[in-house]
Amino acid sequence: MYQIYLSPPHMSGEEQRYIQQAFQTNWIAPVGPNIDRFEQEVALYVRAKGGVAVSSGTAAIHLALSLLEVKKGDRVFCSTLTFVASANPILYQGAEPVFIDSEPDTWNMSPRALERALKEAVQINQLPKAVIVVHLYGQSARMNEIMELCQKYKVPVIEDAAESLGSTYRGQYTGTFGDFGIYSFNGNKIITTSGGGMLVSNNEEALNKAKFLATQARDPAIHYEHSTMGYNYRMSNILAGIGLAQLNVLQKRIEARREVFQRYYKRLSHINGVAFMPELRETITNRWLTALTIDCDKLNLKPKEIINVLKKNKIEARPVWKPLHLQSLFKGCLYYSHSEVEHIAETLFYTGVCLPSGSNLSVDEQTAVIKLLQTSMMTSSHSIV
Repeated sequence: MYQIYLSPPHMSGEEQRYIQQAFQTNWIAPVGPNIDRFEQEVALYVRAKGGVAVSSGTAAIHLALSLLEVKKGDRVFCSTLTFVASANPILYQGAEPVFIDSEPDTWNMSPRALERALKEAVQINQLPKAVIVVHLYGQSARMNEIMELCQKYKVPVIEDAAESLGSTYRGQYTGTFGDFGIYSFNGNKIITTSGGGMLVSNNEEALNKAKFLATQARDPAIHYEHSTMGYNYRMSNILAGIGLAQLNVLQKRIEARREVFQRYYKRLSHINGVAFMPELRETITNRWLTALTIDCDKLNLKPKEIINVLKKNKIEARPVWKPLHLQSLFKGCLYYSHSEVEHIAETLFYTGVCLPSGSNLSVDEQTAVIKLLQTSMMTSSHSIV
């Protein structure tokens, strides 16, 4: 359908070597040297003590919640502006999600809303068993403020860094601030194993338990003995080989996506009514997706209209994530806004557009996208500063 995709896979050319090696040595199951090395190299890259390679980022979140013994009747606070995979594992555990709004400088979890939610939770004696913080589109949340609040109330933190591998906040990699961090290697992520994820932590005992749970919780016996419910979540040795080849080019992929962002910014930021997702001071975002918002009144244009214009020209673009507290799946769940009058996540959803951002997007392809955007946006005589 599309000729220019939002975020397509970008292979390095070395993947086949690792795949062939796995076949030659017959390590094709969810165990083998590629898995061991991939876990070690991801952990080394982000400066965590260890990692567990699993079938998806969603599986990694589920394991983290299981390790924190989240159960029926518990509450888990979660960023509302994110993909449903951030919150579905809360439901797997029979727990109740409570959604926290975004703040304007990062588009991520609002410390102000989180503080209000925690204070009210204390009043009713129902602190959350965990807080899931999402680093949206590669941008880090305000981790200093969030960690300070969670440490004050002794609430564990899970970082959903599915989109932000390689991004840093004050020199530290996203996914390494909380008790657990998760990464995704889905086909559209900055590096891919086609499908897969990683759980990282500095708690090596917890990681060992995660590996146990992810391999059907098989007890150490010559026969198949099980005393704990487990999951079939381990990554295959073949996919881990793809991950090793991809990890070798991660920094190049980050640089390429940041260049894509800069080209969009240079050509479009002067248009009155266009604002790009900001980069928080003292952070480096991997710019997994270039996202912008439009002032519908100034431009006399809606995000859907921009997306449809691009679609007609076989170019894929998407709205910003629809907040989870607006999804029918989570009807009735508690939600804390940034302020009484500011619902930042909702505003971003109604005004935001994600543009083609692949690290293999050519300059010519991006120029074609930009020209269509300029033509669409410059319909108003007041649209240029």
